[in-house]
Amino acid sequence: MPPKKPFKSKFKIQLPAGGATPAPPVGPILGQHGVNIQAFCQEFNDKTADLKGSGLTVPVICYVFEDKSFQLEPKTPLTSALIKKELGIQKGSGKPNTEKIGKITRAQLEAVAKQKMQDLNANDMDAAVKIVAGTAKRMGLTPEV
Repeated sequence: MPPKKPFKSKFKIQLPAGGATPAPPVGPILGQHGVNIQAFCQEFNDKTADLKGSGLTVPVICYVFEDKSFQLEPKTPLTSALIKKELGIQKGSGKPNTEKIGKITRAQLEAVAKQKMQDLNANDMDAAVKIVAGTAKRMGLTPEV
């Protein structure tokens, strides 16, 4: 949820859960916005500590205020990463339209949709499953909806 007070700038960044360090790409992005790099890394790592070690990438929106303070809004991990974790696969197909790598069941789609529901533009579980199924198709999976 965006902050109540006006912000000077905002940016989005995707980082490994619990793995923010001052090294690139974090340092340069934060430097151009004037954000305290150590404070950002500490807060991001604290907010994503429960996912640390899972190998998931977490998108975060950072709102920067006039006084150089900031507010983080972490999102749920990427849909493709959640699908890979659910199925136990390393990566999707290089040619998803011609080379299929497997199938994904309705139950697996629902499990991913439940995790992503707060960030999806869906009113019910059926709509959320369709969104996740679309991502699965782009990965070379055949959804069994």
